[in-house]
Amino acid sequence: MLPMQTMYSSDGWDSYSWGFLAQANEIEIMLHNPAVEKDPACGPLIDFIALKALKTPHRPKGNMLKNGNFEEGPYIFPNTSWGVLIPPNIEDDHSPLPGWMIESLKAVKYIDAEHFTVPEGKRAIELVAGRESAIAQIVRTQKGKVYDLMFSVGDASNSCQGSMLIEAFAGNITLRVPYESAGKGGFKRAKLRFTAVTERTRVRFLSTYYHMKSDHSGALCGPVVDDVRLVGVRYP
Repeated sequence: MLPMQTMYSSDGWDSYSWGFLAQANEIEIMLHNPAVEKDPACGPLIDFIALKALKTPHRPKGNMLKNGNFEEGPYIFPNTSWGVLIPPNIEDDHSPLPGWMIESLKAVKYIDAEHFTVPEGKRAIELVAGRESAIAQIVRTQKGKVYDLMFSVGDASNSCQGSMLIEAFAGNITLRVPYESAGKGGFKRAKLRFTAVTERTRVRFLSTYYHMKSDHSGALCGPVVDDVRLVGVRYP
């Protein structure tokens, strides 16, 4: 089920993504309203449906994370300027954002360089619901070895202004990265150095604060995360 209690965009439409593992060569797709509205005469409007085959992510040379640049992800409809929401509680084995889990109560937004400012490449993630909006990936590590987690933090040039704060978690270490947004685009690099305490390390990102666009639309927004890299440190 897709939770749709929150309207994220100010355009009157939200695009949602959903990932699944195909069990046969032919499948049936059915959209159903469970009718939880108080007014039975009301319900969600549906338009534009697309099906995209996602590639299995691999760890590129120089990065222990899969899909760390978020280039592989849900389909974005042409001529839509509000991104695509990835719903919460999505595990990595059927995530529309390959390699990543959505570990939160609210959705995260998948954005494109055609309509937003993206730090690197053509795609990025916007954490639009404060601490209720988080992404994570579990990676194999060597206990006692030192690693560097590097990433970009910025704003999407979508009138999301204010003092932003990204929290990055790896091992037993938390890094808080402040970013002052003027809502006009930009980014900064950050690095978290940690020592692995187990053979599997969870890398996690969330936004500390809640933000709304400064255009008085009431639309939720937040900091952008992109170009995430994890590497071992040979001589710490």
